[in-house]
Amino acid sequence: MASDRGPPAGDPTLRRRIEPWEFEFSFDPRKFCKEACLLYEIQWGNSRDVWRHSGKNTTKHVERNFIEKIASERYFCPSISCSIFWYLSWSPCWECSKAIREFLNQHPNVTLVIYVARLFQHMDPQNRQGLKDLFHSGVTIQVMRAPEYAHCWKNFVNYPRGKEAHWPRYPPLWINLYALELYCIISGLPPCLQISRRYQNQLIEFRLILQNCHYQMIPPYILLATGMIQLPMIWR
Repeated sequence: MASDRGPPAGDPTLRRRIEPWEFEFSFDPRKFCKEACLLYEIQWGNSRDVWRHSGKNTTKHVERNFIEKIASERYFCPSISCSIFWYLSWSPCWECSKAIREFLNQHPNVTLVIYVARLFQHMDPQNRQGLKDLFHSGVTIQVMRAPEYAHCWKNFVNYPRGKEAHWPRYPPLWINLYALELYCIISGLPPCLQISRRYQNQLIEFRLILQNCHYQMIPPYILLATGMIQLPMIWR
């Protein structure tokens, strides 16, 4: 049920929340933005307490900033199991993917789940291989959908009074297209999503370019979810 007020004044995460416009701009899958934004949650052991914070690019990518920060924290204890959830406006580049794998190899008690709003330079073979290697190293990688947007809005955003349930509803088309391309990356298939920039690099246009291998290897329900193609009723 939607609340009739914004985050309570006593909310310990209030000073760490981002503004609604910042969330909408950073995580809109229909637009490009230069800065990457990371919203993250950390849980230690069997504790129900959740530590939430956010980060941005500096001279380093936001993923590297997070790794350096958490490894230097006094409370970080490698012997205790730790669950980390990332909500990223862009998927990691290949260098960040490598750094993430190295961090996880050094800390086997840490598990990582990554949700992304967009795929960063997904045509680049190195970026594709980086995401594929992350997945096969045990990292869960998914495209953000409505439940993740709602979760981030309620837990990371300083939403206005009475607007708890007013998280942005982005059209599923763009989300499904990114999910399709992520499936291709993880499956080792060639790119099928072509993206071109329009209107001063803010809006983006999507096109699907499918090859026979895509029809043969991708489950029909994933292709149909884009709403951009029709498949024959009988598959062999």
